[in-house]
Amino acid sequence: MNGIQRTALALTIIGAVNWGLIGLFQFDLVAALFGGDQTAGFARIIYTLVGISGLVLIPLLFKTDEAFADQHAPKGVDG
Repeated sequence: MNGIQRTALALTIIGAVNWGLIGLFQFDLVAALFGGDQTAGFARIIYTLVGISGLVLIPLLFKTDEAFADQHAPKGVDG
């Protein structure tokens, strides 16, 4: 997993936690932290980044376990 995918995963997790808070408690953490409502400028930027992050992670959904293991195998180890 490269740096862009790690960043996208972190933002997607933030988005998932935010949606959980909205569903359970009707509390929007992103809006509360960055402007007070969902239409605030910085909150909208965060929502946009979370959405883009979800799109960036789509290829991981289709990656096989073998391809993932091959990509993360130790380098320079002779089996």
